[in-house]
Amino acid sequence: MYCRSSTQVLGLQVCLLLLYAIAPNVAEQEVENLSGLSSNPEKNIFAIRENGTTCLMAEFSAKILVPYEVPSSNDVDWNVEEANIQLPRDTDIRGKCWSNESELHLSWLDKSYTLKLFFIKDGQESSRRSWKMNKVQFLYDLSERTNFKNGARPGKHTATSHRISLMVTPAGMSYECEATEKVSMASTDQKKTAVLYLSEVHIQPFDIQSDFVYSEEYKCLTDQRKQLEETLPLILGIILGLAIVIILAVYHVHHKMTSNQVQIPRDRSLYKHMG
Repeated sequence: MYCRSSTQVLGLQVCLLLLYAIAPNVAEQEVENLSGLSSNPEKNIFAIRENGTTCLMAEFSAKILVPYEVPSSNDVDWNVEEANIQLPRDTDIRGKCWSNESELHLSWLDKSYTLKLFFIKDGQESSRRSWKMNKVQFLYDLSERTNFKNGARPGKHTATSHRISLMVTPAGMSYECEATEKVSMASTDQKKTAVLYLSEVHIQPFDIQSDFVYSEEYKCLTDQRKQLEETLPLILGIILGLAIVIILAVYHVHHKMTSNQVQIPRDRSLYKHMG
């Protein structure tokens, strides 16, 4: 369907209304930066809402290490330094939610930096479905002097980690990990490698049942091992204590039973005094 240039004003309005009516419905999305609720100044909390319902929630601390070149002392060669870029609280948020894919885009310092996280849902059978982070992308501008100092070569670059499989979580659950997770990203800046560090992570990009409420947590393997290491001594102590109690109880019962029996002397000469 189309509108010809000769259409009169009224006809054009009717035509546009018809085009709008047959166009695909676009979900209304809202974004929330709730980082102020965290007592940790380095931790960020974000939410994306679609049609009044939360469709993605994420909280984590993030920093990115980016190698870049600076002039050497002879002003001819270049040395490599490393910028430590912390994700601030005052970020601009964008995001998208679909049934099997979702994205979270975080920008700061007038879009000199943008961190993009991509999530996808895997599997066909409902009992085996899971979701994961399958891509990370970081856009940065070497002309920005807060982090890139000492005469870095100007220019915009993109660091990307393709085909990754992180935070694999059963469908319907949220992912939680206190431990630091590392993601390497290949940069367009002369094949350098930027590294993203995520810690204190709690994320759910799909199947949120209650507004602003995470579903049941799925702990990362590192946290599971740490929890086991912390509880193992307690478990072993309880088992040892129970073993001691059982041994003492068996000894007590055995001693009580044997004390009531007639004692047969080992010396045969004493038999004549019995009976």
